[in-house]
Amino acid sequence: MPFTHAVFDLDETLYPTSTGLMQRVARRITDWLQRRLGLDPEEASYLRRTYIQRYGTTLAGLLAEHPGRVDVEDYLAYVHDVPVETYLQPDPALRTMLAGIPLGRVIFTNATTEHAVRVLRALGVDDLFERIVDIRALNFVHKPRPEAYERLLALLNTPGRACILVDDRAVNLQPAKRWGMTTVLINGPLQDGVDFTVASVLDVGPLVHRLLRRS
Repeated sequence: MPFTHAVFDLDETLYPTSTGLMQRVARRITDWLQRRLGLDPEEASYLRRTYIQRYGTTLAGLLAEHPGRVDVEDYLAYVHDVPVETYLQPDPALRTMLAGIPLGRVIFTNATTEHAVRVLRALGVDDLFERIVDIRALNFVHKPRPEAYERLLALLNTPGRACILVDDRAVNLQPAKRWGMTTVLINGPLQDGVDFTVASVLDVGPLVHRLLRRS
């Protein structure tokens, strides 16, 4: 089956970790835990790390451990209230690479659409994606839970083998591989569930063209 979609993670995939944007978001998460749960800074940091390790994301841990007590929209608005434009700038090389991919381009993120739009606008590529599949569209089931990928494919109305998924975390690619997707890891080693690795997101374009020539 030919490929129909190139699916990209958002944060630290379309831009490098070194920007510091997600570190700022992490501090906002810790601050939310302090304010809303009445924790001191050390307790909040420990809880965030524990929930990420145990559940995959802080929000997933909050929903599991505090059912009915977490205002999800308050959490999402607070932690993403970051001036992304101070961390990200338009990236002409990224724009050229993305525009050259002759497939439907999709964002697949555990963040919100509002955050994704701000990031994409700051990078100068917001008009190049046909769809953003965010945490709400996933019914608040985050990557790497298998149900998130099932929901993604249902929303795209396409089988996994027609999708190329690009992410900066191998743990988010491994479930995708089980759904038949071709998986690409940014800046990491080949391992189970990873079909290809690239040093930079800018290398994804040439890889996609090689895959299209083979298909």
